[in-house]
Amino acid sequence: MSAILTITPNPAVDVSTAVDRIIPVAKLRGIGQRRDPGGGGINVARVVKRLGGNATALYPVGGLTGDLLRQLLDKEGVESLTFPIAGETRQDFFVREIGTGQPYRFILPGPPLAEHEWQRCLALLSALQPFPSFVVASGSLPTGVPDDFYARVARIVKQRGAKMILDTSGQALVAAVAEGVELVKPNLREMRELVGREPSDPAEWEAAAGTLVRSRKAAMVALTMGHLGAALVTSDRVWRAKPLAIVPVGAVGAGDSFLGALVYGLASGASLKHCFRQAVAAGAAALLNPGTELCRPDDIKRLAEQVILSTAV
Repeated sequence: MSAILTITPNPAVDVSTAVDRIIPVAKLRGIGQRRDPGGGGINVARVVKRLGGNATALYPVGGLTGDLLRQLLDKEGVESLTFPIAGETRQDFFVREIGTGQPYRFILPGPPLAEHEWQRCLALLSALQPFPSFVVASGSLPTGVPDDFYARVARIVKQRGAKMILDTSGQALVAAVAEGVELVKPNLREMRELVGREPSDPAEWEAAAGTLVRSRKAAMVALTMGHLGAALVTSDRVWRAKPLAIVPVGAVGAGDSFLGALVYGLASGASLKHCFRQAVAAGAAALLNPGTELCRPDDIKRLAEQVILSTAV
């Protein structure tokens, strides 16, 4: 299996619980408590590990929460490559209201990174020997990190002959795609940011993804469209997947689970059809679990048999 490195500039410790009902002012006593390592690239590395692969996670650590984050990843068997920062690693909070089943997500801002801190991340990447075959840059950028940070990562990855996989939003997304990547995984909102318009149906969304491929900004686009399903667009083919009929329990980690399974398949040398099928199943599997648990391999295997794919040239 090819080596995988994930980069997460704004990681978190995700804390989840459940309450009977969310009401103002009153003390809301949680039922159960769970702590998971979080952040886009970190979650991708966790999924790769669960599927039987290995991925090294590159991320900053600060304060006691940063130490806890590293310990949580150690428990899951995910190798860490870290660099210290002055600020405290953030925590995010996820609460499920038992009475309605509704999930509530509280995303806190991450600590700002000074220039020498984010430059340290790029230096660690540049110095890797041997260099990984796949570099996954995923998640938001904290304050202090320039919008072209992921574009700089893409430049380093190309110079080393590796493949860059991107999952972010806003100007960080636009700048990195302009530099050129192997694969980008936008949702509908992020696709709007890339193309500057509002497609009206799945065919138009796929066509918009095709423009990115034809302009060589991305060799592949993995487009997740929620209730509209998903599509994998390459230079010569479009794979389409219908949404799976499941009853969601959670609302966290579907995109990261999708990407983790997709990257695992690509690094394993599997066919694009197989990779895409597993990714769709993993994204759905994440929604079967409460809190921040991500997908489970047994659920992926079961749901993969239900994925209906079609293709167009």
